[in-house]
Amino acid sequence: MSRTLLGVYLNDHLAGAMAGVELSRRLVRTEGEWAGNGKLERLAEEIEQDRAALLEIMAALGEPVRRAEMWTGWLAEKVARFKLNGRIVNRSPLSRLVELEAMRLGVEGKVAGWRTLRARATVDPRLDSAKLDELITSGRSQITRLERLRARAAEELFGAGEDSLDA
Repeated sequence: MSRTLLGVYLNDHLAGAMAGVELSRRLVRTEGEWAGNGKLERLAEEIEQDRAALLEIMAALGEPVRRAEMWTGWLAEKVARFKLNGRIVNRSPLSRLVELEAMRLGVEGKVAGWRTLRARATVDPRLDSAKLDELITSGRSQITRLERLRARAAEELFGAGEDSLDA
């Protein structure tokens, strides 16, 4: 099976999508109550829907899913749980902030991918421009919501004074 540059690109985004789905699920479990009102649950659902949309796009373009690359994203998220954040057994107060920042960065990358595909849609009739516009708009909304949560987490962690900087 030959590899196209587009196929490599899409599979790289799929690996990121796998990591994003896993991280969003973990945030729901660990921070859902903190975020309140089902905010993280809705984000996780949307991120899973975006991964499904990417798979549909890949199928429409005839680009095969490279399972090894897809599972690399899943594994990367698992390995990222072992970050050096001052705690070994218990969840660090930094975890919430770092994970929200990681989610935001991931969604920024996803939106960049949608924009790339949107540009290609002008010359490739297999791509649905309207659907890509919806995905871009949804991604921008996800970024806004994640930024609100990230800013709140940063304020709670570091905005209360020097005591909050101690591990």
